Amino acid sequence: MFTYIDPTVRERLIAQGKLIRINGRGEVISPDAAPPSGQTSLSMLGPIPLPSRLAGPGLTLNWYAFVRHTELATVEALAGDLRRHGSQGLFSTLVSSMAVNSVLVIGDPSEADSPLVRVHSSCLTGDVFGSERCECGPQFVSALERIALDRAGGLLVYMAGHEGRGIGLWAKAATYLLQDAGENTYQANRSLGLPDDSRDFTDAAAVLHHFLDGRPFRLLTNNPKKVADLERLGLEHITPVKHVAGVGRWNRRYLTAKRDQGHRLGEQDLE
Repeated sequence: MFTYIDPTVRERLIAQGKLIRINGRGEVISPDAAPPSGQTSLSMLGPIPLPSRLAGPGLTLNWYAFVRHTELATVEALAGDLRRHGSQGLFSTLVSSMAVNSVLVIGDPSEADSPLVRVHSSCLTGDVFGSERCECGPQFVSALERIALDRAGGLLVYMAGHEGRGIGLWAKAATYLLQDAGENTYQANRSLGLPDDSRDFTDAAAVLHHFLDGRPFRLLTNNPKKVADLERLGLEHITPVKHVAGVGRWNRRYLTAKRDQGHRLGEQDLE
């Protein structure tokens, strides 16, 4: 995807308050400020009204897209160089692997004492292709529905850079072939010399700090590690809420491996 925004449009969006920067604590900072060395900052576009059939009839979500500012700055510098040299035909070089993540705001969670939140890792095969090898697609749809029906409203943070628990789509395809040969999802990662779970929740934590402003929240997850990672990044008073959806014969072995790895799944959840 193209990651470039023309500078004149960028300035207009900043003036309208539709393009902001936040630091790792979720605080709004100057769009051109240099963050302290080693600290995260994100550029975020939105809100963008997004009517959605998935969350329920007649419901409009507010969509925000966010990226690491350092990665975006690299693309913008390259675009400026191409523009100065009149190389418009080379803008295809701006097709980047930069992860563009999203926040879907449902209802008005700013008014809630404990909004409902889902931090969802992207899964092309499950979310888009409808694969039953995992439960990701049904979990995504179920999370939208549960948040939409919850009186408190809430947020769904969609992490595009988390494919295959952080190993990427190409390696994930290889792990599927290893699983078909008898390995489970974690063994397949190890066979490739990859971690069991390499996801980084730093950016997700920053946007949760921004939208929740220190309030407690309920997190749709079966994974204690996700809770621990978010707590380590300064988020407090997280109440895990079990989130089981889409269990079937094709993914029961996959879910059993997750349970054995520490996910809060009981025998009845796998039936």
